[in-house]
Amino acid sequence: YLDLPFDLSKAFFIGTANQLGPIPPPLRDRMEVIHLAGYSDREKLEIAKKYLAPRQVRENGLTPEQLEITDDAIKLIAGRYTREAGVRQLERSIGRMARGKVTIDAKDIHDYLGAPHFYPEEARKELPAGVATGMAWTEMGGEILFIEASLLPGGSGLAITGQIGEVMQESARAARSYLWAHAQEFGIGTEMFKDYGVHLHVPAGAIPKDGPSAGVTITAALSSLYTGRRVRPDTSMTGEITLSGLVFPVGGIKEKVLAAHRAGIHRIILPARNEADLEDIPEDVRHELDIVPVTRINEVVDAALEKLVANPPPPPPMVDRARPREPEAEPLMAKERCY
Repeated sequence: YLDLPFDLSKAFFIGTANQLGPIPPPLRDRMEVIHLAGYSDREKLEIAKKYLAPRQVRENGLTPEQLEITDDAIKLIAGRYTREAGVRQLERSIGRMARGKVTIDAKDIHDYLGAPHFYPEEARKELPAGVATGMAWTEMGGEILFIEASLLPGGSGLAITGQIGEVMQESARAARSYLWAHAQEFGIGTEMFKDYGVHLHVPAGAIPKDGPSAGVTITAALSSLYTGRRVRPDTSMTGEITLSGLVFPVGGIKEKVLAAHRAGIHRIILPARNEADLEDIPEDVRHELDIVPVTRINEVVDAALEKLVANPPPPPPMVDRARPREPEAEPLMAKERCY
């Protein structure tokens, strides 16, 4: 820029980014990428107490005696006013409060920051047949999601809604095909596939979703729908499936498991080859979890579904075989966020 010689042979460049996608591939190919996992809620609490709050006290010209933020207040800010893998927004929120009362508790947060900005998904106490709890990775950390399936009497095929991308749609079709091909093994009548269509929906329809790791959850939801056995509400799951019935490992395990733990879920079904990733999860959280490693789809079904048939499948509908079926609806397409 200055047209002056400058020796950069011993310079070491470090860059940071929240997403790799926008970085041009030729530039990314010349970098060594280091992935840093997000913080757990307890890690954020300790970071805020030891580093963020004291720094904001100094930067606002206060003394430690002039500002005290309770643990409950920090937890509330981290859970309801920020949504991030790191602590940048958390520190900004603390800075906004570093000019008020001597002691700030959870009940005072509304006065400083207004109404909560986020309402994290919580585990449902009871799941009807056809609904399963999955886990997703995002740039902001992890979250749980619910996959819902419903039978369509007299319909055919698979309708998918909720801004589902191509890869996730393929997982849904693979799950249905596997269950159909092994219907006898799972106690499912083949007429359920011939005489009923299926509508698969993933809530939060305004948010695009994609990726192969929802395959296990979709399989659990469909097997629950076809058998009438509900998915255990204390269980969430993730994993890629194949048409031969295998369960493959996926990424983002730490963020996904922490999201499930934060939502009150303590039983996790994971691909067996992801067990090594559990070392990244804080030890105190691991001790509160029941991890179920699986390698095949039949293991997923056995671990996820309750034994009792709570909602018996309906009888085959009266279908006029001579009348042609209506064409299947085109599934919605989107390719944005990885699940």
